[in-house]
Parts: sequence; structure tokens; C-alpha cells
Amino acid sequence: MYKYDNYDQEMVDTRVAEFRDQVERRLAGKLTEEQFRPMRLKNGLYQQLHAYMLRVAIPYGTLSSRQMRMLAEIARKFDRDYGHFTTRQNVQYNWIKLEDMPDLLADLASVEMHAIQTSGNCIRNISSDQFAGAAADEVADPRPYAELLRQWSSFHPEFSFLPRKFKIAVIASDEDRAAMRLHDIGIQIVRNEASEIGARYYAGGGMGRTPMIAPLIRDFVPAEELVSYAEAIMRVYNRYGRRDNKYKARIKILVHEMGAEQFIEEVEAEFEHLQGQNIDAPAAEFERIIGYFEDPAYETGLSDEIDRSDPDFAVWVDQNVHAHKQPGYAIATISLKPVGGIPGDASSAQMDVMADLMEQYSFDECRVTHAQNIVLPHIRKQDLYAVWQKLVEADLASPNLDLISDIIACPGLDYCSLANARSIPVAQKIAQRFADIDRQKELGELKLKISGCINACGHHHAGHIGILGVDRKGVENYQLLLGGSGAEDVSLAKITGPGFDEDGIVDAVEKVTDVYVAQREDGERFVDTYRRLGMEPFKEALYG
Repeated sequence: MYKYDNYDQEMVDTRVAEFRDQVERRLAGKLTEEQFRPMRLKNGLYQQLHAYMLRVAIPYGTLSSRQMRMLAEIARKFDRDYGHFTTRQNVQYNWIKLEDMPDLLADLASVEMHAIQTSGNCIRNISSDQFAGAAADEVADPRPYAELLRQWSSFHPEFSFLPRKFKIAVIASDEDRAAMRLHDIGIQIVRNEASEIGARYYAGGGMGRTPMIAPLIRDFVPAEELVSYAEAIMRVYNRYGRRDNKYKARIKILVHEMGAEQFIEEVEAEFEHLQGQNIDAPAAEFERIIGYFEDPAYETGLSDEIDRSDPDFAVWVDQNVHAHKQPGYAIATISLKPVGGIPGDASSAQMDVMADLMEQYSFDECRVTHAQNIVLPHIRKQDLYAVWQKLVEADLASPNLDLISDIIACPGLDYCSLANARSIPVAQKIAQRFADIDRQKELGELKLKISGCINACGHHHAGHIGILGVDRKGVENYQLLLGGSGAEDVSLAKITGPGFDEDGIVDAVEKVTDVYVAQREDGERFVDTYRRLGMEPFKEALYG
């Protein structure tokens, strides 16, 4: 993983000192809340319903054990003993005191972490494939390219006050594990016919109140021009993006209203204009970055056999373990979705356990996923049973990856000042309704996602089953959506009809899964059956 040099560390330390001064002035009454607000937002600090919420950046989701232990320490020291891992591969703390913020940021800086650009109208945390560097199907590790873009975008003077927030995802395989085309910019690292490495660019995707799938902008950009092409897209957006209406300010609206063809023409003209301006990093600098992402020191000659004699362990392996590019190794996902738990939450003790496992078994590395889970990317197959036993002890061994109880959910009205309805209780009730793991496995892959408002932080538009909480004359109401996907078969879910109350939405989920079980053909996932049958059989079951 990337390591800070003196320049990186000085930049982050300077920001901590700057914010310490700003906080002191706010607490002393020398700054009004209106004056202070843009300063705190630039440091990832939000005012939520009950307290301040801090969002900490985890670039492309990669953490070391030292960093994970610091996140645990912050949970104990400054919060209520837990952290919440998010759909942007970040971590959030929901109970922060303003006076503690400077010391908290200093603690983060001591382990090469920060909260810079996790809020505001700027380029946010750049996300990537959680299997990066371990998956056999990738063209290259996408994280060096994400790191290059992170360095380019951090404190970029031209893109610090964009029309609206901006999100970029980078992947390097045909299987999309990062919902790339639902980002403002989606980048897929590819090889052309000459076997040269480059990037396929998509732009204009996003969720929120107007969900859109990003169209293809350019099929191949040479790797050495990756940054300048991103800069060209950003300049076009910055020039033409609306600033008079925040609901129409995202790049997806610009691409839609301008039309993809005209948008591409503008980007290509800007890209041509940037030629020769030394926007891209020198080759030596990119090689320096790549050097931090070399493969770990894998052992050779390891057995690919896994002892499956413990049936509970075998269930976990089948659901939560994936193939690794290196013989004798596997990728293991830690589910943060125990039945009855809060999706994405981990206690400080659980974070410490994960840090121990990273250090002992996974070359000191883990990944946060956009589905609010944690990945141990490099586990020897012979160590899987020992890892699983320790996960069981820590209540981290739910064998439910990609099943109906592996629910994505935003914090909702329990915490968020923007929410219209609670998400967490709905997620808990659905997980409890489908608690039996055999029933979950019978349903198979089923991505269920819940948002407490139209801003779609729970990615409900991308759920095979999506739930959107809305306010109906002061009463929480839940709309059911079907048919979405954030994967390579990307699609947007559609609303079934009138909404339900909290218990009714749980019943509604059960009804649509019953239709699926009754109507599916061999090998079909829920979303496949929905696409084949259309909405009507599901509406009939829901509404009569």
C-alpha cells in the first residue's frame, strides 16, 4: 500500500494545525457557525441530528493493521466505541465533540490518514475494487492508478469548488465490483489490441434523486495520459455544470442535458488543449507509486486443498471466500452484517481483532468494500480455518456475503439530518425475517439496499431489491424497488407502486422473494427472474 513521504506527511500535518486554529476560534466565538461550516466540511465534519459526524478517508479502501488499530482507538477515545464503514470505502464516527477534533485528526495523521475532501464540492475519496491486487481476472492492480488520481486531485485549486461533490471509481477487470458506472467518473483499466495498458472512461453516472448510468466517453486513453483526460472531463464539468440549482448540479445532469455526443466533443477539445501542458505525472513518478503496490512475498508450493470437515466452516468458505490469483491463497470477506446488527458497524474490539488477523495472516492489509464489509485479500488456504475460528469468537463470521441479509443501509433518520425515514431498524427486521442461513442460500445472490432518503447513500437504485424511505405527511413510508444492479450488468431499479410502513415493507420483501422462488428457472438469480418476467407478477403479489 502507498506510504507517505515527507511531502505527504507535511501536507496533512499542516492541515491539522490549520484546523486546530479554526476550531479554537469557533469555540471562542470568533467564528460564527456560518463562517465555520465550510472549514469543518473541508475536514469531513458534518453536523448531524445528535452530534458531529466525522468521515475519514480510506483511499481505494486499503488499510494496514496500524491504521485499523488507530480507527479502533479513535472509536474508544472520541466516540461511543464503534465506527461505521460506508459505501464509499470510508469510515464514519457519529458522536464526535468539536473540541476533540484537532487531537483526533492529529492521531489520524500519525498513521498516514486524514479526513480531507471527504465532504464539500470537491473530488471525494477515490474508490476501487476491494479485490484489487488479488483477483485473477484483473488486467493490472487498479490502485496505483487510483493513487495517482488521489494525488492529482488533493487540494487541486481548480477543482476545490466544483458545482457539486464528485466521485471517481477505478477498476481493472470486466467484473465490476465497485459500481463504477454509477459514479461521476468510472475508469476501467484495460489493454488495447496492441496489449498496451490504458483506461476506458465513463462519465455522468450517479444515484440520488435522479439516478443515471454513466455512458462511455472514450474507449481507450493511454495510461500515461490518464490524469490529463480526467482533468479534461473535470474542466468541462466545472465550466458548464449548473451552480444555480444544487439538485441539477451533478455531472450526470450536464451529460444528460448536453447529450453524450456533445459532451464528448467538449472533452476531446479540452483534452487536445491540454496536450503539452505537463498535466500528467512523469513516468518515474508513476513507477515510484507502482513500487508501493508490488505483490507481497507469497509462499510457493502451497496446497490448494481446504479441510471442509467442519460443516459450519464449509458454509462460510462457500459464501465468503473467493479465488486468488496466487495458488494456495484465497480472498476472505468479513461480513459486518450479523443478524440483528447494524450494517457496516464494527466495535473497537472487532477492529482490533481484524487488525490482528491482517497482521498475522494477510500481509498486514485489509480492504473496505462498497458493500460495507471488510476483505482480507491474501490468506493462505491452510490458514482459513484458524481465521474463521477467530472471526466466530468476535461475531464476525456471518456466512452471508451477497445474500439477502448482507444488506447495505445508510445511517438513516437515527443519525442523519437529511433523512426522511429510518434505515437501520428495517435492515434489522429483514435480516431477522430471513435469519435462517439455509433459506438465504436457497434464495441465492440477492443484493438488498436501503436508503433513508432520496440522496441514496444506501444505493437503493442499484439493489436487486431496493428500499427508499420517504416522509408521507409526517409518517415514515417505504417504497419498494426491483431490478437494479451496480455490477457489470448495471441497471436502475424501478418502484413497484405505493409504499409500505415499517412492518409492511418487510412483508413486501418476503412476497417478492416468494414470487421469485416460484417462478425462477435453473441458475437464475432474483434479478434475472425479474428481468425475464417484468414487474407485473411482483406487483400482483404485492397489491393484488
